[in-house]
Amino acid sequence: MADNTTTGTSTGGGIGTRTPDNGGFPTTSKQGGASTGTGTATATSLAQTAQEYAGKVSDAVSGAAVQAKDYVTDKVGLVGDKIKDIDIGELTENAKEYARQKPGQAILIAAGAGLLLGLLVRGRR
Repeated sequence: MADNTTTGTSTGGGIGTRTPDNGGFPTTSKQGGASTGTGTATATSLAQTAQEYAGKVSDAVSGAAVQAKDYVTDKVGLVGDKIKDIDIGELTENAKEYARQKPGQAILIAAGAGLLLGLLVRGRR
């Protein structure tokens, strides 16, 4: 069988044959024919489309991030205002009164809070 790379024709196999119409690079063909070179144009088109979609996704994500940041900032401000409105003295008096009225429940609540705080501080070993 003759070397077909010098004549520019391809017969059969197609995989790995070199032809002048593709710049001398190997081609693959399912049918065994010569490559037409449209793969480069298709790849360029796909790359451009991918870049366009990447830009759109980036814009959408950055927009969502800005909205989330604004939402969290707003909610943190509301919580800060609520904390400023809390009267610690009144809260302490309410807790003392509750403990006087229901000492058993107060002890159980304190034990549960201590256990939970101990687990959080200790962490996982």
